[in-house]
Amino acid sequence: MRLRTIRAARMGEAMATLRAELGEEAVILGTRHVAGGVEVTAALESGDDEPLVIAPDAPHAAAIPAALRRHNLPHALAQRLAGGTLEAAIARTFRFEALPLSAAPLLLSGPPGAGKTTSCAKLATRLVLGGTRPLLITADGRRAGAAEQLAAFARVLDLPLAIANSPAALAKALARRAAGQPALVDLPGCDPFDDAAARRHAALVEAARGTPVLVLPAGLDAEEAAETARAFHLLGCRHLLPTRLDAARRLGGVLAAAAAADLAFTEAGTGMDVADGLTPLAAAWLAQRLSQGVS
Repeated sequence: MRLRTIRAARMGEAMATLRAELGEEAVILGTRHVAGGVEVTAALESGDDEPLVIAPDAPHAAAIPAALRRHNLPHALAQRLAGGTLEAAIARTFRFEALPLSAAPLLLSGPPGAGKTTSCAKLATRLVLGGTRPLLITADGRRAGAAEQLAAFARVLDLPLAIANSPAALAKALARRAAGQPALVDLPGCDPFDDAAARRHAALVEAARGTPVLVLPAGLDAEEAAETARAFHLLGCRHLLPTRLDAARRLGGVLAAAAAADLAFTEAGTGMDVADGLTPLAAAWLAQRLSQGVS
């Protein structure tokens, strides 16, 4: 395993250096503020540490059930889920955590068009219906229609909406929230493989001092989803909120993303209704969803 510690004036610079030296599969072990900037420590497993992948035709390889084959899972991941009951295998393989809504600001992060704004509106609706008024912020004021879409939801919920187009503006908006008030931040869509976009994203995360959650649509190619998840892991994401699970017929990309970057499943977008369009994920729910349509 290779370990590397980078010090830089800003988080974006440190992340860009780590990506250049260790690649997309590096895992962030820790970050902290130091004199003159930030310090980031990351690790990359060497080739000798890679797990043994059993060949599909090996005599002792577990048969992959039809419930998994139709979802186009990576073979190694399908093998991990093939032994025993599907629910138990999912519980062993993946982590499930509640969204951290009451501590640091929650930052909805992900590629363009993933469903971040709609997910933000759904979470805000849940909080309001539960008697809590969150601080609602969009950091995507430059994309045509982005602020207007969230503003329409904010008007229905009778919530003020702050527009923060820079890290400084985002920090200033968050500084106004009341003690203990949840904050939901709709971040701009980010291509994590573009260095400039990754630096802008990292600067917003650093300014917010919040918890970035990866919002990723179902239906993606498994390998592409895994690569995207690893890239956003480098940008601080530790939780996954998959969207469009009501429409996607194959969930291999969603499972591959969580496994590749060790992201904890939180909730899933399962409908367009903002009042009940999010479903908390659990091993039993995923096992049932994976088994649908298989006789």
